[in-house]
Amino acid sequence: MTKQAGNEALPFDMPEVELPVFPAGTFNIADFGAIGDGLSDNTEAFAAAIEACASQGGGTVLIPAGLWLTGPIRLQSGIRLHADAGALVNFSANRDDYPLIRTSYEGLRTVRCMPAIYGEDLENVAITGTGIFDGSGEAWRPVKRMKLTEGQWKRLIQSGGYEEGGVWWPTEQSLKSVALVKSLIAQNVQDPSAFEPARDHLRPTLVQLDRCRKVLFDGPTFRNSPAWNVHPWLCEHVTIRNVSIRNQWHSQNGDGLDLDSCRYANIYDSVFDVGDDAICIKSGKDADGRALGVPTEYVTIRNCQVFHGHGGFVIGSEMSGDVRNIAVTDCVFIGTDAGLRFKSTRGRGGTVERIYIRGVLMKDIAKEAIIFSSYYSGKNNTDDPVAVTEETPVFRDFHISNTTCIGAHTALHIKGLPEMPIENIVFDRVQLTARNGATCTNARNITFRQTKVLPENGEPYTLVNTEAVTITD
Repeated sequence: MTKQAGNEALPFDMPEVELPVFPAGTFNIADFGAIGDGLSDNTEAFAAAIEACASQGGGTVLIPAGLWLTGPIRLQSGIRLHADAGALVNFSANRDDYPLIRTSYEGLRTVRCMPAIYGEDLENVAITGTGIFDGSGEAWRPVKRMKLTEGQWKRLIQSGGYEEGGVWWPTEQSLKSVALVKSLIAQNVQDPSAFEPARDHLRPTLVQLDRCRKVLFDGPTFRNSPAWNVHPWLCEHVTIRNVSIRNQWHSQNGDGLDLDSCRYANIYDSVFDVGDDAICIKSGKDADGRALGVPTEYVTIRNCQVFHGHGGFVIGSEMSGDVRNIAVTDCVFIGTDAGLRFKSTRGRGGTVERIYIRGVLMKDIAKEAIIFSSYYSGKNNTDDPVAVTEETPVFRDFHISNTTCIGAHTALHIKGLPEMPIENIVFDRVQLTARNGATCTNARNITFRQTKVLPENGEPYTLVNTEAVTITD
């Protein structure tokens, strides 16, 4: 056991997460021609302030109170981007402002529009202050009919765009580009020019840092992203604290935080209210993720609140590069689809192990309070066993303790593969109140210790093809 930030004892040796360090100089974007009227394009002013700051060895680029319209912001090493209280940075809705770049998204190395805030191969970088960064996501995102009321859908259709099959698209090109993008990704095309006709479909993330070291997010609100909100990829020494991450609940791919193939991270004292998974751990997808082979590991998550999301705390489904040594403590999830959500499918490969969860409180969970599923996405989902290969996902060695859910559709759902059961899961002092009880299929070495499963209907436990289940006290 070791101690780290927050002073809780951890069951694995957690290295100290290093914070970035910055020189004292401050560079106000207003001194570089920025105008905070919400109408003037400040892209060049942001770039000039960042370049001037970097040329002096780094420091703080200050965004004062005001409404600042801009295209993408590209960070450099040694830059602390600080948004004062009253600062609202509104990113352009003009798709042509976002150049196509090679990056990673949804677990695959591919081509996307540049994120609204982007950096690669940086050291000592931060976004701080209590200002707001708005991604103008409504200009990019498709919207599913089933997620809106009749009145909301009618107003959306009247606003323009195109509708097909119960999905609204903001432009005709974004709709027509679906097949092209799938084809290019399937062929592993990496030339940005090949994706140019599909630009409208290649929604940028709000913040993405690729291959960066000593990263800090402290204080801002990130909202209304065209796709994922905050996406560190291949980063080390990441601290995320005191942030608010928000997307409308119907936001397609509107994840909150996706910590992807990263190591040494502390995430705490933050609030999430989003349209997809809220706090999500990933490590690449399928063969691409396995070839990269960089796990997400040595991560602590504590004192966070989630109000909407497909899952409160999530691992997967992109976990092909492995996930291990994760500790989640003292979090609250209210109104999420699932509470604790662990998902994969045949074809992914990868191992998720040594996950420790303590002190999670959940209320009004629409689906499962806790779910382990190796049958995510409806693909390769035969119930007959198949050969175990490098494409077989593995979930094992989870310890969930002092955790309570009041009000869920299903208390617990565990479904492993017949050829690779989910194994070595311990529930210690857990109480789950739900309409339906716990179901375990294709699992082994499952321990319920001082645990109460309290269903409104049926039996507390249903076990199918499950070995070595222990229920004590």
